[in-house]
Amino acid sequence: PAEYVLLRHYLGEPVDAVLEAKIARYLRRIQSAEHDGWSLFHGGAFDISASVKAYFALKMIGDDIDAPHMARARAAIHAHGGAAAVNVFTRIQLALFGAGPWRVIPTMPAELILLPRWFPVHLSKMSYWARTVIVPLLVLGVYKPVAKNPLGILVDELYTVKAAPLKSNVAGAKRHWQLFFGAIDRVLKLAEPIWPGGSRNRAIRACVDFVVERLNGEDGLGAIYPAMANSVMMFDCLGYPEDHPHRAIARASVEKLLVVKDEEAYCQPCVSPVWDTALAAHAMLEAGGEENEARAIAGLEWLKPLQVLDVKGDWADVKPDVRPGGWAFQYNNAHYPDLDDTAVVVMAFDRARDKLAPATASAGGYDQAIARGNEWTVGLQSKNGGFGAFDADNSYDYLNNIPFADHGALLDPPTADVTARCVSMMAQLGETDSARMKAALAYLADEQMPDGSWFGRWGVNYIYG
Repeated sequence: PAEYVLLRHYLGEPVDAVLEAKIARYLRRIQSAEHDGWSLFHGGAFDISASVKAYFALKMIGDDIDAPHMARARAAIHAHGGAAAVNVFTRIQLALFGAGPWRVIPTMPAELILLPRWFPVHLSKMSYWARTVIVPLLVLGVYKPVAKNPLGILVDELYTVKAAPLKSNVAGAKRHWQLFFGAIDRVLKLAEPIWPGGSRNRAIRACVDFVVERLNGEDGLGAIYPAMANSVMMFDCLGYPEDHPHRAIARASVEKLLVVKDEEAYCQPCVSPVWDTALAAHAMLEAGGEENEARAIAGLEWLKPLQVLDVKGDWADVKPDVRPGGWAFQYNNAHYPDLDDTAVVVMAFDRARDKLAPATASAGGYDQAIARGNEWTVGLQSKNGGFGAFDADNSYDYLNNIPFADHGALLDPPTADVTARCVSMMAQLGETDSARMKAALAYLADEQMPDGSWFGRWGVNYIYG
């Protein structure tokens, strides 16, 4: 919600005092009583980036910086290095407000989007979420716009030093790679003022084309808040008026993430109706009973038309010969279906196959839906036998060492939890002794931790895995 508040003021939109008051109450309530800052998850440790953004948003809304909760937050931020110690994406947020310098942000030239796929640093080698977040940022990095910020609010008081080194959250970061990419960043900064205009203009057009193709209606670019917000700011800095169809639909997509209650409001990072509906259907089928089964069938009937059968998304860069057939996490995200959701939906369809429609009608098309979902899922198996969430073979670990990747989530490699889900689907459909099943099981055996557990990336870690 802090980023949502800042987005509105960046664009210079009219202040919605009622909504901002609700967001402020939410932010104050979730401020930690233990460390006086804000965390990335409930009960978590202090996070400098989240805390700076929350403080900035509350000040923007009108909280007195000398109020007890603001003074405590500011002291905690100072104790953790001040605003200079935030991560890359928060540094960009501050720079867009003129509240921080661009020189402390790693350079990502817009020409990145023009590079051939064989180039070591390429968008297709990053995760889908990184791709959709970064592409509009490439344009913002060229123009370096400054927020309209009608109230003129900044956070100078959060700085204790002018600059601080980036701290990587990447597990297993390699010092030699970091030094190498750091040297490249310094060269790019020196070259930026003399970059050829022709290639830059082509790159900006390519970035815009990338975003427009994946705008995804009111579900937004990538159907995740950071990408959606960045797309709005990109259109704004390129001079698109508020009523331009691309900018208007991108801005509308952000509003759909708001949850507004009587006293509080917040903005979700994304929504998960396909995942929630499929898992709820499994639970109701497990519970049994006429009413539960009827509700499960209604949920599965709602899911069926959401299968992506006609769009070859970014995943096809690596697997061009695989037919589409997956489901996305959100209401609509056709370029980015995911294997976890697809496996869960396929298993639910299979579980209820005899209840969905008469067998004589080929289960009302559900047999085909199951077959296409399975075909797409197994088609995205990675070379090491495992399955990632959105792409195959997205394991370019050296990219985790580029300065832009300090958040530690640039890639979408195979994981134990997604692989186990896909194994479950294959086994439920009768595939238990194939070469790809053996490869998947071998991957899982290799991933087991010494204490017997598995790490789950997409849930509560070891318990989930």
